Amino acid sequence: MFFPEGAVRVHVYGRPVDMRKSFDGLYALTRQALGCDPLSGELFVFINRRGTQMKVLYWDRTGFCVWAKRLEQGRFVSNWAQVRTRQMDWTGLKLLLEGIEPARTKRRFRLPQNAVKPA
Repeated sequence: MFFPEGAVRVHVYGRPVDMRKSFDGLYALTRQALGCDPLSGELFVFINRRGTQMKVLYWDRTGFCVWAKRLEQGRFVSNWAQVRTRQMDWTGLKLLLEGIEPARTKRRFRLPQNAVKPA
């Protein structure tokens, strides 16, 4: 089962990956392209060119694990031009797995409706 810790770091590779890659190919991408240590216990996420498949590589203290997900409808990535290699948290990965791209929005401060107005 896939139950990493809530405080685990997640690294998303910002370029399309050939989904024929398995343990060794993803290990090499992690070392060379991301510059990370695959034995760190962190999660490394790779997405295919069409944005319909995702693989997650991680080390669980006894060996490497690869999880794969293929969408029947929709895409994980809507526009590769906006995707960058980045870190996210476990919650961000769960949103990505569900196909939700959190948008960054700015909220303006508003006074509550029942606030007392100065005279």
